Amino acid sequence: MANSGIQLLGFFLSLLGIVGLIIGTILPQWKMSAYIGDNIITAVAMYQGLWMSCAFQSTGQLQCKIYDSILQLDSSLQATRALMIVGIIVSVAGLGVACMGMKCTTCGGSEKLRKSRVAMTGGIILLVGGLCAIVACSWFAHNVIRAFYNPYTPVNTKFEFGAAIFIAWGGSLLDVLGGAMLAASCPRKKLASKYPSMAGTRSGPPSSTKEYV
Repeated sequence: MANSGIQLLGFFLSLLGIVGLIIGTILPQWKMSAYIGDNIITAVAMYQGLWMSCAFQSTGQLQCKIYDSILQLDSSLQATRALMIVGIIVSVAGLGVACMGMKCTTCGGSEKLRKSRVAMTGGIILLVGGLCAIVACSWFAHNVIRAFYNPYTPVNTKFEFGAAIFIAWGGSLLDVLGGAMLAASCPRKKLASKYPSMAGTRSGPPSSTKEYV
């Protein structure tokens, strides 16, 4: 069975990954305005996230506006929102399941085989949550790259990657890595010995005490 140290490491990596996913989802710096070509005026920096868009001025003022209507948003942005939320919820559920199956916890019973299976199930759920977040970040990044290299996109409306998408990427990778460590708790079935035990071979039939003349 898996070492308890590997389970603890996987648990804390998954916990850090979930924190990174939550922070990355909340932050508005998923993409920021790119200064290319003749667009070198940096008085105002534009940021766009999953929930709001912000304008950061050179004077230090930050003005943010939450998106008014969900129906007015791009379909890719709505899908990214949904995948990130699903990834966070699934990861939190998987972390709770894995916590009950870890060797260092007392909840979930004391049977080692059953606890290892519970920890393995929690690791698989964490893997699913991390993969959902990776798909969401990669999809969003693909749309940013496609719009950046589109010749019909105006120069002053081109964006590049912001800090939040890298935080979300890092959190999803930590989530996947921790889930893989917890999924390594898969119990191995003990193979039955093909040979009889030595105790059985030593205990032969009772010796006869009769004396033959």
